[in-house]
Order: sequence, then structure tokens, then C-alpha cells
Amino acid sequence: MIRRITSFMAAVATIGALIVLGPGAATASAAECAAPWNSSSVYTGGKSASYNGRNWTAKWWTQNETPGRADVWADQGACGGGTDPGNPDPSGFIVSETQFNKMFPNRNPFYTYKGLTDALGAYPGFTKTGSETVRKQEAAAFLANVNHETGGLVHIVEQNQANYPHYCDKTQPYGCPAGQAAYYGRGPIQLSWNFNYKAAGDALGIDLLNNPYLVEQNPAIAWKTGLWYWNTQNGPGTMTAHDAMVNGAGFGETIRSINGALECNGGNPAQVQSRIDKYKAFTSILGTTPGSNLSC
Repeated sequence: MIRRITSFMAAVATIGALIVLGPGAATASAAECAAPWNSSSVYTGGKSASYNGRNWTAKWWTQNETPGRADVWADQGACGGGTDPGNPDPSGFIVSETQFNKMFPNRNPFYTYKGLTDALGAYPGFTKTGSETVRKQEAAAFLANVNHETGGLVHIVEQNQANYPHYCDKTQPYGCPAGQAAYYGRGPIQLSWNFNYKAAGDALGIDLLNNPYLVEQNPAIAWKTGLWYWNTQNGPGTMTAHDAMVNGAGFGETIRSINGALECNGGNPAQVQSRIDKYKAFTSILGTTPGSNLSC
């Protein structure tokens, strides 16, 4: 009986809607957008803001925490007919903003989705090479390793400050113009050493040798340094992480390119497994399979 009543009421509602609208009548428009989110504004609990075509309501006092973080903002749905971040970003990145936020629910606001998509132009082959499965697997692999290096996109700089003075190789002809302790790990893959800042800066057209602090100040530059390493550096491995994913070598080879024997070949199996577990979780979010050769 309950089922019949529900169906009857639904039919009445549908007929009523047709009568109200009539032939050629306009359908309901999207919700109006609240005032755009401002990183310098304070939002108390219940206050709304719009961001990337959606309305968001603060769950409590917040400032400079990008809408999309489920622990801070409540999603009120699409507004103004704008782009739904549940769909792929207009930049063409295969990971949507909604998926990115799901991967990193507690990320530092510094690591913005826009910063990442703004950085993609530096390496156009990244996540745009091969089949859709390969493209999604590369995105998941990059983000899984980034997750491991930064504690879930929480840390912008290396936490052990005792290491800071060790990353200056004075045998390089250009030395360490920013200071002995200026080349510590920064960004999504924790760029470190003066020679890496020099090489990354030269490749990206940014003077990182003299101003390495840009990597912890500018989200797009931070992401670009991570993409630089991923796409161009073998590290302690035999190929770039990009090549490992697009040529079928597998996720395990990306770990080798980042940390080599420190983790691979029995160096630290727990750390390797941690990376693998996150990679599997991220491929699941992207709706694909992890493939083979996951370990190193």
C-alpha cells in the first residue's frame, strides 16, 4: 500500500509540474551563486561562498581554507550554471577537482587544485599519453607518490630542519647563492639540493637557484617542480616515472625513480607497501585498475 501511494503521489506531482510549466515554459534555473570565496575573508559557521561553480557553507570558523575540503565546507551543489567540479576540469586534467579533494581531504590549503592545473602546461605529455587507462594510472601514480612524500599534501617543506644545511653541494661552480641551508626539501616531491633547484629552475625558466623559497610560496611553481622531477629525472632509477607509467614498467618503477634502494629491493618494504596501497586507492577513485608490477 505504501508503495502504491508513493507512486500515485509521484504521478500527481509530475502532472502538476507539467500543468504549471505548460508548453514551451522554461525549466527551473540553477541556484544563484553566493558571493565568490575570498581567501582573506573569515567565514563563520553557516556562512556561504561560491567556488568553481558551486555553493559552499562553512561548517565553522574558517579562513584561507579552499572550499572543497569536506572537513571544513559543506557542498550545497552547483550554482549559476557553471562548471561542476564533479566533471573533468576544463584544462583537460583527467582528475576532477572533486576526485582531487577526495584523495586529499586534509590537505594544506597551499596545495590548490588550480595550482596543479596551472602547472600542467609545463609538461603537456603528463597524463595525456596513451589510453585513458594509462592516463588515469599515471595521474594516480603521481598523486600517490606525492601523497607519500608530503603526508597527504600536508607538508610544504621538509620537517627535519637538522637536514637543511646538508643540501648544499659546494663543489658545484654556481655554489649556494641563497645560503648554505636554503635548499631543503620543498613541494609535492620535496625538491632538495642546490643542483636540483638549479636544474629545475633552468628547465622551467624560473630562478630557483637564487630564490628557492618560491617553491614554498607559489602553488603552481611547487607543482611544476614535482612535474619536472616526474617527467624528466631518472633519480636513482633507470627511467623517469612518466616513462615507467606510459611504457608499462609499472608503479613499482616510479618508486625506484624517487627513492631507489632506500625503499626498493628490501630497503623499506613497509614504505613501498604504503605507496602501493595509496596508488590502489587513487586508481579506484579514478575508476580504473592499478595494472601490474606494483612493487620494486
